[in-house]
Amino acid sequence: MSIWSVPLQLARTLMSTEFKLESTSQGLALRWLKEPKMLPLRIDFCNGEHAARAARASIKQEAIARACGMHKLKQPHILDGTAGLGRDALVLASLGATVGLNERQPEVAALLQDALERLTQCDPDLAQRLYFAGSDCFAANFKPAQPFAVVYLDPMYPKGDKVQRAAVKKDMQMFQQLVGTDHDADALLEPALALATQRVVVKRPQHADFLGGRKPTHQIISKKHRFDVYLTTTTPAM
Repeated sequence: MSIWSVPLQLARTLMSTEFKLESTSQGLALRWLKEPKMLPLRIDFCNGEHAARAARASIKQEAIARACGMHKLKQPHILDGTAGLGRDALVLASLGATVGLNERQPEVAALLQDALERLTQCDPDLAQRLYFAGSDCFAANFKPAQPFAVVYLDPMYPKGDKVQRAAVKKDMQMFQQLVGTDHDADALLEPALALATQRVVVKRPQHADFLGGRKPTHQIISKKHRFDVYLTTTTPAM
């Protein structure tokens, strides 16, 4: 998918004084006009370190998979409510989940859809388990074709957060500059709980407050983050 296949109304919002979407031989890319020496940002589900991580992932080794209950739920339908660059969603889909991507930032949504289109060419089986669900899946009138067992949230950390300062990779610098902070992150929890039939999983820095000030049912702790798990059924925590 090139920039020209993006719906006209969406395409009109994609250009700004600071960023520009452009079609390249490797797919849709986002250029940071204020940083001309920086390579354009492109999402690639077929090649690179993130695709390699997903290919070698296992439920036992991936804390996100255990937090999403993949050790108990067979091929769950998951909504990644803050999809971003789609890296966590790619891991979950590689482990057998079907994952819908929700991304409200127009430029990032366009990059995701372009990456998904290219994924159909390099890995059709995986492409069937990873799809773009929309840009406003938490709206009151949103009705998924199939219920989501799990809703996963990874809101952007506040500016100045030590975890954010530590993100030195160039692509993440551009992403953070483009997306900014999810000031309404706390407001995502309730609609997520209403959508999920089994659980909501929230990725947080180790020191961060609970989303919306609500204590989770239990937590899965990794080296750099924690995953707060909110069960929406009476299923015992594991």
